[in-house]
Amino acid sequence: MKVVVNGEAREVEENLSLSSLLEKLNLPVMRVAVELNQTVVRRATWAETTLRENDKVEIVHFVGGG
Repeated sequence: MKVVVNGEAREVEENLSLSSLLEKLNLPVMRVAVELNQTVVRRATWAETTLRENDKVEIVHFVGGG
């Protein structure tokens, strides 16, 4: 199944959840925000949010500094 992650097309398995996608991408889940098809998805629902063909996922990393 094809999805778009941060503007890049990717092949992923069917019924993949947002939390599984983040795990596969080795992203620090406590330091990112996720938008699915232009809607922000709350962290509490990542595990139950299943990706579908041609979904568009945007992942934003929080960076600290000073």
